[in-house]
Amino acid sequence: MNKSLQTDRTTVRRLPKRGSYERELVYSILDEALICHVGFVVDGKPVVIPTIHWREGDRLYLHGSAVSQMLRTLRGGVEACVTVTLLDGLVLARSAFHHSMNYRSAVIFGYAAEVTGEAKIRALHGLVEHVCRGRSASARPPNELELKQTLVLSLPIDEASAKVRTGPAVDEEEDYALPIWAGVLPLRVLPQEPIADDRLPDGITVPDYVRRYRR
Repeated sequence: MNKSLQTDRTTVRRLPKRGSYERELVYSILDEALICHVGFVVDGKPVVIPTIHWREGDRLYLHGSAVSQMLRTLRGGVEACVTVTLLDGLVLARSAFHHSMNYRSAVIFGYAAEVTGEAKIRALHGLVEHVCRGRSASARPPNELELKQTLVLSLPIDEASAKVRTGPAVDEEEDYALPIWAGVLPLRVLPQEPIADDRLPDGITVPDYVRRYRR
C-alpha cells in the first residue's frame, strides 16, 4: 500500500488549498456516501455509471449483475475513475458569480480485480453493512445461485485525492455593503418514517437500526 495517495493526475490544481491526499479523509468520504460514479472507456467512448460502493481497508468494492457491462469491462483490465461527492450546503453569495456549494469529494483511479470464494461472501456482507449497519445479522445471506449471478470487484485505493469546501460565501469587497441576504443553507441526508412492506407478517416491528438510521 502506497503511503501517499497523491500522483500527478490526482493533484488538485484548481483551488489546491481545498485538496487533500490523506487516507483518513478519503476513507471518511467513501464511508459516508451511498452512491459513487464509475467512469471508464468502452470502444473509445466514455461511460459513467452510478452504483453502490463500499470500502474495507484500503480497497473499494463494486458489485452488480454478472452480465453488467461496467463490471465485465473493468474485470477485463480497463482502468476506472471512481468519484464520490457529499453535498453539505448551498453557499449563497451576494453576487451570482460567487455562489457555490460546500462539499466533500473524492476521486480514485485504478484497476479492479474480481473477488471470488469466501472473500466474495465477506465482501457482500460488507456491502449490506455499509448501506445499513446491523442489517446483515437479520437478512438472509446470498445462496449459491445468487452468488453466481453477482460479480464483485475490488479496486485498490492507491491513487486518490479529496477536495473539500467549507465556510461562508466569499464576495467582492464592494458587494458586502449590498442589502442582500448571504450565507450558507446546510444540507444533509435525513431518514424519514419507515414504510413497512405490504407482505410483512403481523407482529414484526421496525428494527432499532432502522429507527435510528444515520449516515
